Amino acid sequence: MITSKTISNGILRALATILIITAVLYFLYEIQTVIVYLCISLILCLIANPLVLFLKNKLKFGNSLAAATTILFFILIITGFIFLFVPLIISQANNLSLLDTHKLQEQFISTEQSIESYFNIQHVDLNKMLKDSKVTSMLDFSYFTRFINSILGFVADMGMGMVSVFFITFFFIKDQELFKSQAREILPDSNEDKILNSITKINHLLTRYFVGLLLQLTVVFILYLIVLVIFGNKNALVIAFLCAILNVIPYIGPIIGTVLAGILTMISMIGSDFQTEILPRTIYVIIGFLIVQAIDNNVSQPIISSKSVNSHPLEIFLITLISGITFGIVGMVIAVPVFTMLKVILKEFFPENKIVSVLTERI
Repeated sequence: MITSKTISNGILRALATILIITAVLYFLYEIQTVIVYLCISLILCLIANPLVLFLKNKLKFGNSLAAATTILFFILIITGFIFLFVPLIISQANNLSLLDTHKLQEQFISTEQSIESYFNIQHVDLNKMLKDSKVTSMLDFSYFTRFINSILGFVADMGMGMVSVFFITFFFIKDQELFKSQAREILPDSNEDKILNSITKINHLLTRYFVGLLLQLTVVFILYLIVLVIFGNKNALVIAFLCAILNVIPYIGPIIGTVLAGILTMISMIGSDFQTEILPRTIYVIIGFLIVQAIDNNVSQPIISSKSVNSHPLEIFLITLISGITFGIVGMVIAVPVFTMLKVILKEFFPENKIVSVLTERI
């Protein structure tokens, strides 16, 4: 029989549950920076696994020495990027900070008129349309200066974050076996083997995925750099690096990178003749980037996205598309790793399910 006391106890338990969940979510929100550090450290650990195994098995390094050597390797890579890119970025920031925004607006109108004249647009007065719509008055070209300055401020504040990430990564690498043995003691005996098998498979597949992704970005960066150097683009290293990083975003990233390369090419040639210099070189750069993307889409991506995580290319495309529609760009970036983790877990815990067996037959 349901009494008022039973109802009140149920309401109290429900309220307590809601409060606990709210408190946990608030706590996670407050420590989101730490969670990000842990995620980055985990990814670095997965990327470093092949190097760590080489140091341990081939060179007979101990855990601490292998971890320290790996961290030093990451630091040297980051230092190399800093010496390559920061001086160029600072010089561009100084140029932008001294830029006459009114003059830049005039150059924008001049470029628009050059395009109109070159393509012989006689029935559409783009200049009048721009003035009527007041687009140019709404364009705040000083935004670029503030944007660059904010990036520099962000980079300046990254020191503590990098130290934290490397500190966590060092112990992730050094004490992997210790963490596994502690996990065996904590996990329930009934599901211990399934959970540990899932972790081992996930670690193996994601290591292959992230190492492959890093290799893919390196190849794309080199090809982009070759294209930009061939056509004499200023700051080819920076542009190639930024466009290669955008390839982390499946399908959309390369398109954004190509548009960005075209825009930066045009900006770097402001003051030159539009018809004979700016337009031809921009078209050549865009064509070069499209060729690189064709090579990447038909060679690199199928290997990375399907073979490294043992999934069909169509399967990868659909899950990336669904994740992008649901969660935006972040969803597209994490779609493949998260989907791989789910497949491994489902196969370990529900191997007899027909749908699961079909989806995970290649794992």
